[in-house]
Amino acid sequence: MLINPEVEGDIVWICDECRAVMNEQPGFSEDCGEWKCTECGHVNKIDVSQLYTSEDEFEADKRNPYRGLSDADALELSMYQDEEAIEGRDNIILVRRRETGKRYIKKLLTIYNKSVYSYLMEHPVERMPRIIDMYESSNCLIVIEEFIIGLNLEHILEKGPMPEEQAVTVVEYICVILNELHNLPTPIIHRDVKPSNIILTIDGEVNLLDMNVAKWYDPEKTDDTKYMGTQYYAAPEQVGYGLTASSAKADIYAVGMLLNVMITGCFPKEKRAPGEIWNIIERCISLNAEDRYTAIELYEALQELKRN
Repeated sequence: MLINPEVEGDIVWICDECRAVMNEQPGFSEDCGEWKCTECGHVNKIDVSQLYTSEDEFEADKRNPYRGLSDADALELSMYQDEEAIEGRDNIILVRRRETGKRYIKKLLTIYNKSVYSYLMEHPVERMPRIIDMYESSNCLIVIEEFIIGLNLEHILEKGPMPEEQAVTVVEYICVILNELHNLPTPIIHRDVKPSNIILTIDGEVNLLDMNVAKWYDPEKTDDTKYMGTQYYAAPEQVGYGLTASSAKADIYAVGMLLNVMITGCFPKEKRAPGEIWNIIERCISLNAEDRYTAIELYEALQELKRN
């Protein structure tokens, strides 16, 4: 990329990555087509058709989520009309397909595992939003997914805790979804089960959203490459504690926290759920991942609790 900071004479060529002035680097020429910055090693395209008249224009284009899309992808994306940002978040947008009028969610993801999204696009999981289209720009992954109408669990809990029976039903749905993810040929770990990622539909079904920090489980790894998750819901191994990388048991930890919050309005360190349900929650949030339930074991424990 180029930038012309309104100076007389020659254009000043700036490295996209480290902002070094490439004109000053030995061997640089405006006719070279591309140039590997000697400061950081980034390969810059030297294209005189791409000039910026100000620093602000350069920075705005660098942050543009659609930067670097192919013409075909840009044309396809233009078929989706932006309607409104969801809850004020400019990277999650309600859109409408122009020719059908059907609504979808468009996500602009800067943290993601593209292969997870590609797999789920080809192999949708029931009670998770179907992935309709996917495009990768220079700056992010643009995902078009099913728009699920319902109530966000986070907003429901703002009105106060829910009855234990209802909370258990929600968790049973989550267990079924996680059981499918965890039993794929290569398991997928969600890593961000929390109220804001759960939607309750008008007919009472529960949907799990948001796979942007999900990862494939690798039993050979002893630590996560990047620590991801939400405070209090993230298992110790997700944030660098423990002897292994996060596994399916990390999701069970989050579900245990979720169950306690739904029943009491608090995390366990503040207030424990009363009665026998606490024994189940306590096992879910064990610091030792191996002591926690699997998703199907947790489902069965909750079923047994309801029978007693």
